[in-house]
Amino acid sequence: MRDDTDEGRARNPTLKDVAQLAGVSVSTASKALNDRGDVHPGTRVRVLEAAERIRFRPNPLAKGLLAGRTGTVGLLTDDLVGRFSIPIMTGAEDAFGTGKMSVFLCDARGDAIRMSYHLQALLDRRVDGLIVLGSSTDARASLGRDIPVPVVYVYGPSDDPRDISLVPDNVGGGVMAAEHIIGTGRRRIAHITGEQSFVAARDRAGSIEQTVEAAGLELVGGVHYGHWSESWGRTCTVALLEQHPDIDAIICGNDQIARGALDVLRERRVGVPDDVAVMGFDNWETLTLESRPQLTSVDMNLEMLGRLAAQRLFSAIGGEQSSGIETLPCRLVARASTALG
Repeated sequence: MRDDTDEGRARNPTLKDVAQLAGVSVSTASKALNDRGDVHPGTRVRVLEAAERIRFRPNPLAKGLLAGRTGTVGLLTDDLVGRFSIPIMTGAEDAFGTGKMSVFLCDARGDAIRMSYHLQALLDRRVDGLIVLGSSTDARASLGRDIPVPVVYVYGPSDDPRDISLVPDNVGGGVMAAEHIIGTGRRRIAHITGEQSFVAARDRAGSIEQTVEAAGLELVGGVHYGHWSESWGRTCTVALLEQHPDIDAIICGNDQIARGALDVLRERRVGVPDDVAVMGFDNWETLTLESRPQLTSVDMNLEMLGRLAAQRLFSAIGGEQSSGIETLPCRLVARASTALG
């Protein structure tokens, strides 16, 4: 007597095997397994039991096509080579899972025409959804309400509150940075940051200044806006030391600025952290771990941001709609540049 279970284990079972074992047509077996209508409850149970008996597992792509899905998503970015894009994309791909979802990556390079071309190409491929990754935390124009698939915006939020956007909490990160520096006993605190036109620069500076003032202190010389570069960090630190030689801490708007500040302090033989504590923002380990001393920095949890964006897209593809801006908390990574004692 033939053992259907053993036969099913000897090779990969097919939908036809399930149908034969359940005594139904292939089309009925398909409907039952995909929870589609017009199948008698008793028949559905019989098909499911047959599939379980021979350990049948439907092909993910075929199952997706039956549900009107292709198992693909598009990831549109303006800054493929940027510091922030890569970890966010890594987190998103990790969340999609190896072999479970294919990702089409398109870099628009900040060009609206190229963005439009890539968008149409992805829609022509019938992707199940889109993640749009901004090159900064400034708001960006929405793709609009006519896009036929769900869209999630990450890092740079959509300017349409009806869209779902996920961004790092720059305000909270600024508070975290200031509280850390104040907690080390510093009282003459300066803040050097990038262009004032950037929302991230203003958000961080505003929360740092408020936190310092709440502690009964004030930022030395106010907020020093400039550029997101090591050269600006060096230039501004030289000016600070000349005008305010008693500063004992510098909070920098990013790690590049902080590296520039460290260069000047080392050249001037100012001890870090004994005389002046220095910290950055972004936790770019290429810089923070290679600095001497290693640099304390605020980490924006970019990979987690990417994973959360992928999860929100999965939910939207499944019919769970959401909107508005979600912020993901930052975390502080303390290193030797601000160490106590």
